[in-house]
Amino acid sequence: MTDFAGLSLAQPILRAVADEGYSTPTPIQGNAIPPLLEGRDLLGVAQTGTGKTAAFALPLLHRLAGSAGAPLHKRPRALILAPTRELASQIDESLRCYSRYLGIRSTVVFGGTSIRPQIRALAQGKHVLVATPGRLLDLMKQGHVRLDAVEVFVLDEADRMLDMGFIGDVRKIAAALSRRRQTVLFSATMPKSVQSLADSLLNDPVRVEVAPTATTAERVEQRVLFVPKDKKRALVGELLADTGIERVLIFTRTKHGADRVAKHLHQGGVRAEAIHGNKAQNARERTLRDFRDGRLRALVATDIASRGIDVDGVTHVINFELPNDPESYVHRIGRTARAGAAGIALSFCDHEERAALRVIERTIRQRLTVVEDHPYHVAEIANDPIPAKRNPRQRRHQGQRRRNAQHTSRPAGKAA
Repeated sequence: MTDFAGLSLAQPILRAVADEGYSTPTPIQGNAIPPLLEGRDLLGVAQTGTGKTAAFALPLLHRLAGSAGAPLHKRPRALILAPTRELASQIDESLRCYSRYLGIRSTVVFGGTSIRPQIRALAQGKHVLVATPGRLLDLMKQGHVRLDAVEVFVLDEADRMLDMGFIGDVRKIAAALSRRRQTVLFSATMPKSVQSLADSLLNDPVRVEVAPTATTAERVEQRVLFVPKDKKRALVGELLADTGIERVLIFTRTKHGADRVAKHLHQGGVRAEAIHGNKAQNARERTLRDFRDGRLRALVATDIASRGIDVDGVTHVINFELPNDPESYVHRIGRTARAGAAGIALSFCDHEERAALRVIERTIRQRLTVVEDHPYHVAEIANDPIPAKRNPRQRRHQGQRRRNAQHTSRPAGKAA
């Protein structure tokens, strides 16, 4: 498959895709669109930035275009679930873009903003509903939306949905759907919990998998900078003195940490803002828009808030703090390797993060290049030996031995 015209999509959709400057489908699009056009259920394993939104949006719109008609009152014909407000908004934006020459109407609903406009939109009738689980359940309970007419159900970023504790909500929503539907599930990773969910939702699915973890990581030039914890903010300021870092996404573990880094950069003359769950929805959307349009050079984000950040032209990712799990690391650095592009990831590592770094390097099956040429490099951190982890049984036995030793060493008659 060499171009979109060969995918048998409706002409109005092809025209919209061409307007966006796309001519050749990405691997996930080329592999997923044909079976979806045939009506098959699909299990897709793909990282952010591989073009997966178009992979499910284009066949969905093609299906609806053949029998669109007027939208039904409070009864959408397609439902797309996303874990975060930002991702839901971007999916809705993509749908509007690809359906500009069709008579298909979509809307998006999520928490953190007034529910009244969302109720009005559903009452007017929409063909496609994009939603986060919590707000959708609220609307269902209040009788403002029914899901019995849904023909296509898409669950995007299922692994993050489960990480955020939405598994119960997802199952409640799925139970309200017609059994006669097409179901599409996308996930960047496929742990047992996601596979179990897929098994319960999908019927004889086609499995499409592209850009496995190691491949995605290998597209990015990855470097590590060993630095004391109290010098990290100073180091990020030093790095951004380099104008070659044109558009950078900086990851922190906490919301407070994101605010502090953004403030530090702003005081140093760098156009930077933070985005996280404590920010009002309109503020988050404005910040993301400013970053996408180039008015911000640096965006500081927590992992959960970052899931909807799908921005072209990110030249660098900086891990201000290493994540606790390697999958999050791969998600982070994938923000600068979109659709096969290259990028640079810089990771700060202090004494406490040496073990996390080792796990990450084992997962991606490569060593990160050490950068010593910076003012805060500490060789002791780089050379710090990492103690081998004991398994839980060893820890229990050692703990019991310590308790026994303490018990036998106490003078007779003394309380513990």
